[in-house]
Amino acid sequence: METTKKNLRVLVAGCGNMGASHATAYHTLPGFEICGLVSTGESKKNLNEKLGGQYHLYSDFDEALSVTKPDAVCISTYPDTHEAYAIKALENGCHVFIEKPLADSVNGAIRVAEAAKKANKKLLVGYILRYHPSWQKFTDLAQTMGKPLVMRMNLNQQSHGAKWTVHRNLMKSLSPIVDCAVHYIDIMCQMTKSMPIQVSAIGAKLTDDIPEWNYNYGQLQIRFADGSIGWYEAGWGPMISDNAFFIKDVFGPKGSVSIVAKNAGNVGQSANIEAHTKTESIKVHHAALDCQYEFSKADEWIDLTDEPNHQELCNREQRHFLKAIVEDLDLTNPTNDAVNSLRIAFACDESVKTGKMIRLN
Repeated sequence: METTKKNLRVLVAGCGNMGASHATAYHTLPGFEICGLVSTGESKKNLNEKLGGQYHLYSDFDEALSVTKPDAVCISTYPDTHEAYAIKALENGCHVFIEKPLADSVNGAIRVAEAAKKANKKLLVGYILRYHPSWQKFTDLAQTMGKPLVMRMNLNQQSHGAKWTVHRNLMKSLSPIVDCAVHYIDIMCQMTKSMPIQVSAIGAKLTDDIPEWNYNYGQLQIRFADGSIGWYEAGWGPMISDNAFFIKDVFGPKGSVSIVAKNAGNVGQSANIEAHTKTESIKVHHAALDCQYEFSKADEWIDLTDEPNHQELCNREQRHFLKAIVEDLDLTNPTNDAVNSLRIAFACDESVKTGKMIRLN
């Protein structure tokens, strides 16, 4: 356990959407101080201006790590740098907060996890939905619906402008169902508490603006050992329909649980990052019938009072990161979960590219 009460000095690598949100958390929350901002482009300058122009700026990660000697590093860069940056930070004695996915390969994710264990430093992966009280409630309610579960989820984004630039850059290394699906695969694993045994997936390349080997729309299916099944779809680009882009729905023998985002699910909201974590209300449907085969219990609506916005969710992630360091929390299980969800996502990616169903060991 760390006994010092000094601020945790954090080097922020990656100053785009997620990096900016995490930097804002470090800038405003007690217990942190930013010792440097790193990006290859202009995003670090723009972020620094928003934060008062007080921070040192770097274009090279190695230089920033050497000069600032931080206590911790926040990695929100593109996925193809995650493994290298995380391992360098850990080998330099830093705790690491890293945005999902943990790496751009399963073996890379395993290497990062092993480096954290060897360095005896904290590694926290940014699975933001784990910190959302409404998603926690959604998961808990799903577990009351019996087995097997049928889980239906998607997040399609009709992206354009700067957001399409971000998505094009992401797709230089990963597909949408790897980068985005890990969140929802993680949720499905939490709901079932069962091991995935088989995956299949399909995908389509709808643009010439991405590498030939990649695709910007994908849909995956997972079969679990307990008989549960789940599907997830993700698409990025200016051609993606924003109709029914927001589906979060689970049903089992006893009924169903659905997130009903009455405003966040509206047409035109698919590229709005604030809408991606919105729940607003949860509908609980009970399957029990009376002697006339009519429903014996009315549907319930749970209106959610603790509905944090995207920035507050990032704040909660960072509070937990600090707590893990100060109180020496064991992060082995969440790290293993992050590796496992990435392993499943890459198996789905393999299914898209080979046209084959993939069995998991």
